[in-house]
Amino acid sequence: MVKKFLEYLEYEKKYSPHTILAYRKDIMDFICFCKEEFNQCYEDVSYSQIRSWIVQLTSGKLTNRSINRKLSSLKTFFNYLVKIGEVTKSPMMKHRSLKEQKKISIPFNEKEINEVIDIIKTKVGFEGVRDRLILELLYSTGIRRAELINIKTKDLYFEEGVLKIIGKGNKERFVVLLPFVIETIKVYQLERKMLKEIKDKDYLLLTKKGVKMYETLVYRIINSYFRRVSTKVKKSPHVLRHAFATHLINRGASLFSVKELLGHSSLASTQVYTNSSLEELKQVYNKTHPREFD
Repeated sequence: MVKKFLEYLEYEKKYSPHTILAYRKDIMDFICFCKEEFNQCYEDVSYSQIRSWIVQLTSGKLTNRSINRKLSSLKTFFNYLVKIGEVTKSPMMKHRSLKEQKKISIPFNEKEINEVIDIIKTKVGFEGVRDRLILELLYSTGIRRAELINIKTKDLYFEEGVLKIIGKGNKERFVVLLPFVIETIKVYQLERKMLKEIKDKDYLLLTKKGVKMYETLVYRIINSYFRRVSTKVKKSPHVLRHAFATHLINRGASLFSVKELLGHSSLASTQVYTNSSLEELKQVYNKTHPREFD
């Protein structure tokens, strides 16, 4: 039944392979727990047994956010079982998510990004131009890391100045390609043609071995450049996405416009970037205000 559920996520819900693997792990962990603790199949569990699993997860020092993700997987699984008539009702019906501590991620500021751009412009050859293109695409469009590595050459529309992105849930959207990014893409494509072998020809971004880029390599590239100029704890591609959204909002872009550019399904997801802006303003205020009235 788990196999059929995962196929449902893949073919009907259009979830990414990474997401499907996470669902599989969460559900198999719960099934193993039921067998070990209660010698019981998942079809017969009650919410009290699910609560026992929550207690075990909590004692394992998992964050409430991680636990909520696992329980969300379980809820989706039981809803699927109800849908196909495998069970009459979901034991997760009355479940309420655990409270999560809100964390505000501080994006890279414009000075840090400009400093990295100055560094990366000095790099030559295939990898140097590719790294520059990765940075420019992430910062100028706000796309996700997974979306970046899945860009295909056919998704580029130079005349229209746009790039087609396949986002979460297999949803398509178009993002603007600024003239300087188009120029970098063209320079990169010339360098790309000089590779000895190209195995993944459909994909835009490749490793020097001619295969499709992978997520950990993108992370290492971004981290390696930003650790030279930034003291922020997180130096990941996602922080560049934060920077893209925050800088647009700081310069007057509407939340709705940023929502569309980011590919968010709800405005609530976009509102976190206003919190980032406020947090950065607080830090500037605390560092610079004279406090003459103390």
